[in-house]
Amino acid sequence: MTVNGDPSADTSVEVDNGPENEPNFADPEGYEDKISDEDLLPDLMLIKPVEHQSLDNVIVVDNIPQVGPDKVDRLKSVVTKLFAKQGKIVDQPFYALDAKGNTKGYAFIEYESPAMAESAIKTLNGYKLDRAHLLEVNLFSDIDKYSRIDDNWVKPQPKSYIDHGNLREWLEEEPYGVKAYDQYSVLLEDGQVFIYTNASPDPIEREERGTWTESVVIWSPAGTYLISYHKLGIALWGGTDFKQLTRFHHKGVTLTDFSPCEKYLVTFSPQLAAAKDPEAIIIWDVRTGAKKRSFHSDQEMTWPVLKWSPDDKYFAKIGQDVLSVYETPSMTLLDKKSMKIPGVRNFSWSPTQNILAYWVAEDKDVPARVTLIEIPSRNELRTKNLFNVADCKMYWQKSGDYLCVKVDRYSKIKKEKTEVKYSGLFYNFEVFDMRKKDIPVDSLEIKETIVAFAWEPVGHKFALIHGEAPPTVSFYGIKQGTTITLLKRFDNKSCTHLFWSPSGQFVVLASLRSMNQSSIEFVDTSDFTITNTGDHFMATDIEWDPTGRYVVSAVSWWAHKADNGYYLWSFTGRLIRKHTIDRFCQLLWRPRPKTLLTEEKIKEIKKNLKKYSSRFDVEDKEMLSRVSKDILEKRKDMLSKFIVKKQQWASQLARKQKELLKLRGISEEWKDEGFEEEVMEFLIKEEVTDVDK
Repeated sequence: MTVNGDPSADTSVEVDNGPENEPNFADPEGYEDKISDEDLLPDLMLIKPVEHQSLDNVIVVDNIPQVGPDKVDRLKSVVTKLFAKQGKIVDQPFYALDAKGNTKGYAFIEYESPAMAESAIKTLNGYKLDRAHLLEVNLFSDIDKYSRIDDNWVKPQPKSYIDHGNLREWLEEEPYGVKAYDQYSVLLEDGQVFIYTNASPDPIEREERGTWTESVVIWSPAGTYLISYHKLGIALWGGTDFKQLTRFHHKGVTLTDFSPCEKYLVTFSPQLAAAKDPEAIIIWDVRTGAKKRSFHSDQEMTWPVLKWSPDDKYFAKIGQDVLSVYETPSMTLLDKKSMKIPGVRNFSWSPTQNILAYWVAEDKDVPARVTLIEIPSRNELRTKNLFNVADCKMYWQKSGDYLCVKVDRYSKIKKEKTEVKYSGLFYNFEVFDMRKKDIPVDSLEIKETIVAFAWEPVGHKFALIHGEAPPTVSFYGIKQGTTITLLKRFDNKSCTHLFWSPSGQFVVLASLRSMNQSSIEFVDTSDFTITNTGDHFMATDIEWDPTGRYVVSAVSWWAHKADNGYYLWSFTGRLIRKHTIDRFCQLLWRPRPKTLLTEEKIKEIKKNLKKYSSRFDVEDKEMLSRVSKDILEKRKDMLSKFIVKKQQWASQLARKQKELLKLRGISEEWKDEGFEEEVMEFLIKEEVTDVDK
């Protein structure tokens, strides 16, 4: 068809005459698709069914009770329900029966994945079904494997020992001949990490690596290891020059948690949790890198899921009306059973004793309660009943001397038949004295909003920020007889957080992540004087060093995109130095292990501190003189290098001048012959512009 007689303007439309005219979307011959299904649809590929070529997802359960036909259905129901908790069972379990319909004492169960079968073996092998029957659970594939074991035993060869060097070498470091310098890590937005030694007058860069991590870095509790995060797992670094010590393969890991003694490491992968993978949570042996046990992840998870006893001998997790305590290194349930506690909401371990504290919510006429139990005996040490409870939070003092339970309580209005109506909240602080007989409890009631709470790590004091803006800061002490006494009250303080020194006595009051307030106050709680007040605009973090001598205030790029960096302060509030770093994200002090000194020895040192101070003053003067000497030598070296460079440039300038004179046809002795250089100017062009236009 033509338009206006123009044959070039052809607007003909093709007509579909059948499937032979349909467009062909097939790839050309030899085409290679470089995008994998995992890259295109990562979430769906995680839950894609996988065809198993082995029987590693089938288990054999032995020592099942041998019962008659009248009890078979009941037995099947109990056993199937027990094993269904470990994963999805593909088909009905097969129970071996004899000709009369009696069970033979074993069964076969097929799970959806081998990981679920492994979880069932770890959890239920040795499970006490009743007094006379301990279940034995094994992989079906192991039967064939063990039946083909060679009778000629070959002694296994021991693995060669790998010497990682001194993993605590930073504690022995003596830059400038002075001991006790701490280290800290600095993380930038692109994954670049710096390790510094906090020397004086300037920090010493110990290590620097680009893209050391893909998210953050974290120190282990005693500072032995540095964790870096990657897509396929995490890595531990340590020792001299921060060598890689161990790698843990756990795809998509985002959260980690060390046991207090650094024997075990727990990792969590939200990717695997979304796919309901039984290895969403894994416990690792830190030294060997071996996988010790794995767990499913609940939908409403709070981290850490597993909480450790202070000696690494036990860990516990909470479930629906159940509290499960596991023992190490077997990673099995303590006494092969969990504690059924209807209404249990949360729990925590004492930081110094194997004592668990948990709280239970109210149920109709049954009050809420906080209970302390001893592990492994499970003896109840103390129970405190509570009424009209909305929520509870537990705060242990670092030394384990006290436990404070913050109780959010409703104000009761009236009771209507079967319903009780509440309105408003007030707060009780129940303080348990863990070192006294029968664990006495004292209470403190606050009717204002609680902004922050913190124990003095070493001592008998705690601090509160409460009330509406501007809030009040109150300090309380525990006197003899477990009596809570108000020690000091500061009204109208512009702060949102408080941070105690690790050694006690000193506390920092700060207003963080605020565009309006930026003050930092340093308080000495021995006499409650404000030793100094500083300012750090838009500060997001406060970090005490392990000794309690220095404090860092920082502005993280994660919260603000400008003025990133950190300030270093003394414990009394003297600003020592400022560091402005583009795209600075995080600063973490390297923790120290627990001191080997006894409490008596520490008290003796504090008592005779003045006697030692004179020696420390001499060492400080020697350090400053050595630092000054080093600075003078450094400046002298820089000056000598500058003189050499200057001579090189002067020689090069003279050589170029000689070449230019030669090109102009002037002899080198032109100055001696009375010649003078003359500059002449010539008018080349003149332009006139009318400014009125």
